[in-house]
Amino acid sequence: MADYYQGSCHCGAVRFSFEGDIIEKGLRCNCSICTRKGAMMSSQAIPSEQFKIQAEEGALGLYQFGAKTAKHYFCNRCGIYTFHETARFPGHFRANLGCIEGIDPLSMEYDLFDGKHLL
Repeated sequence: MADYYQGSCHCGAVRFSFEGDIIEKGLRCNCSICTRKGAMMSSQAIPSEQFKIQAEEGALGLYQFGAKTAKHYFCNRCGIYTFHETARFPGHFRANLGCIEGIDPLSMEYDLFDGKHLL
């Protein structure tokens, strides 16, 4: 079963939307960047053709490190991590569940991905 989701950064300069499975569980990763940002991500990897991004000019920031395969996006204005393009599934996104309207990531169960030992 699919549902429609909308999300944004804190100030609203970066917005996104997608259609996907009903979100019942999140995903946490123990790699160095995910541990530091502390966000819970969508467990599903969303294909780019289903993931719509709207950002005010100059608002969407990009951070990459290491092999620079993953693309971590954030708002240049308020600093909130909104979503990222995955290293394991290029062309697919995971969203920060804390940015999605109607989702309470603090009340959700989650799986742990061992990104720390991936490479």
